[in-house]
Amino acid sequence: MQEPHILDKIIAHKRATLPVRKGLVPTAVLEKYPYFERSCNSLAASLRTGANTGIIAEFKRSSPSKGVINDAVTVAEVAAAYAAGGAAAISVLTDDRFFGGSNDDLMDARDTVDLPLLRKDFIIDEYQILEAKAIGADLILLIAACLTPAEVRDLAAFAHGLGLEVLLELHAAEELGHICDGIELVGINNRSLKTFDVDIERSLRMAEHIPPGKIRIAESGIHAPEQVNVFKAHGFSGFLMGEQFMKHADPGDAFRQFAAAL
Repeated sequence: MQEPHILDKIIAHKRATLPVRKGLVPTAVLEKYPYFERSCNSLAASLRTGANTGIIAEFKRSSPSKGVINDAVTVAEVAAAYAAGGAAAISVLTDDRFFGGSNDDLMDARDTVDLPLLRKDFIIDEYQILEAKAIGADLILLIAACLTPAEVRDLAAFAHGLGLEVLLELHAAEELGHICDGIELVGINNRSLKTFDVDIERSLRMAEHIPPGKIRIAESGIHAPEQVNVFKAHGFSGFLMGEQFMKHADPGDAFRQFAAAL
């Protein structure tokens, strides 16, 4: 994200294209998708057991700040390798315009693994949550920076009604008020939306203000096992990582090596 208003551009694009998506694939059609009736896997339960690496390994072809990261691998091969290596869950970018992803990517991952799958997108409407359920996601991302606290509450309640879990992403201390009773998973993005710099110390300070009982997840900028251990010492149990693995020709092997070093 090289320009300060990229999030605004992404959200504007979502608002402009949502009516088209709703017209092409109405809610009644989504509800007939094979995955719509499946029971979701719980990331919260997985992280509470501590029986895996705690890493939410991401499949991401490109980003606004980095351009193409890796477009030579398939989501199926990467997801299978992540699962075999001990990932707690897999995050799949489904935004096409800015991240080169698609709903098909998440469905391919769903056909490949039985781990919890996070639909990583910019969700502002209940339709996108229905879509997430229909394509096989187990949880969705809500980004505090583009939603009001009331919108977080309402969208989280709608997601829970479908059996989906919710990961709330925070970027700044002033967003702590978005945390509500319906949110169990709270992610702190180590990358500032204003400067795009990574500041782990800021994240650790913010974490001290997350209410007890919430599951803390560190996001972005994690590139060394030592950093994971620092986060663990501060009560984090989940670690969302994508670029660290996807920048390698073989993301699955990069994940295995990182997990082994842990």
